[in-house]
Amino acid sequence: MVTIKNAVKGALRIGQTATVLSKTGVSWVKGDRPPVPRLIRQTFESLGATYIKLGQFIASSPTFFPQEYVEEFQYCLDKTKPLPFSIMKAILQDELDRPLSEIYEYIDSTPLASASIAQVHAAKLVTGEDVVIKIQKPGVENILLTDLNFLYASARLVEYLAPKLSWTSLSGIVEEIQRTMMEECDFIKESNNLKEFRKFLDRTGNADATVPKVYDHCTSRRVLTMERFYGVPLIDLDTIRKYCSDPERTLITAMNTWFASLTQCEFFHADVHAGNLMVLEDGRIGFIDFGIVGRISAGAWQGMSDFISSIMVGNFEGMAEAMIMIGITKKQVDAQDLADDIRNLYRRMDTMVPEYDVLNGGKDDEVNNILMEIVRIGEQHGLHFPREFALLLKQFLYFDRYVHVLAPELDMFVDDRLNMLH
Repeated sequence: MVTIKNAVKGALRIGQTATVLSKTGVSWVKGDRPPVPRLIRQTFESLGATYIKLGQFIASSPTFFPQEYVEEFQYCLDKTKPLPFSIMKAILQDELDRPLSEIYEYIDSTPLASASIAQVHAAKLVTGEDVVIKIQKPGVENILLTDLNFLYASARLVEYLAPKLSWTSLSGIVEEIQRTMMEECDFIKESNNLKEFRKFLDRTGNADATVPKVYDHCTSRRVLTMERFYGVPLIDLDTIRKYCSDPERTLITAMNTWFASLTQCEFFHADVHAGNLMVLEDGRIGFIDFGIVGRISAGAWQGMSDFISSIMVGNFEGMAEAMIMIGITKKQVDAQDLADDIRNLYRRMDTMVPEYDVLNGGKDDEVNNILMEIVRIGEQHGLHFPREFALLLKQFLYFDRYVHVLAPELDMFVDDRLNMLH
């Protein structure tokens, strides 16, 4: 019966998808023709949870997708219209399987945030602690599975019809998206990530950063109850100055904490946008939302470390060797030819010696563009980079933006207070 019910829901979902696509097609025929990347992004937002997440995947994957799509999907916001509290309360009740009055003193019916997968409500436990409750929206997993199975079948068909595209592994990309999205739907995994990161902070004696405490007695696969943090995003410079006297020092703490996690924790936080890094009222850095994490092998990290070191000293041959170590290829790559192409890129950008100043002193778009250009050059030489490499680059870009806001005089690649390679 459950299988039949899910099959019916799946069929309805495919019907909804077809309706949205047909409306987009009609608008196109009538003359509403924005640039293709924008049209696809707007269509994805209309299609809901799966496609919004897919759009965010594209935005964070310059190693997989053309630059114009990566840039357009930066605007793919994971915000949706809130569902009525009565619906979310019913899910909460069903998941915790006991009277809510025995757990929470009160729950604010107005959500703090509403995203494609979950809705967040402020609450207070009967024991007095202020908490937030992350509640998964109804039917999300079934929608994700239906959409992703449809995308996987479509990708395999495209690869069959166009064998030259098989090396890009469209179906492999969809499988990776499915893995990460389904992990996001399992709040037990997210709670475990929070606990593991806290252990990492304790183990390294880091009292300047923290993560929310998880309350296991009111957490399940679809409900996550955790400590409520009071503070502001990392880019709110005026308020940060009220919480601490040295915003630059605060930023260095955040960056060193993240850098240390690359080698001393089981995973790294793979979405350190400003909303997920808070400066708390007591001046500590709060890392939140561990739904997306990355794991990197020792070999891949060594390559990334070598890549950064080479950028710091303008060593093009070293950059090329590191890219070959990180990338995946089916053919022999000539390291010197790759190094020469990277050197020519820097010359085209009118970069002054030392070359790494381009990555540290330019505007956000320049930083983004040069990194994507380097990746593109690697791909022209037959290298394909793993998603974890793209995730790492994305986090470095976030931190570069924070440097511009909080510490414009800070040299991200040479300041000895930053433990980037340790």
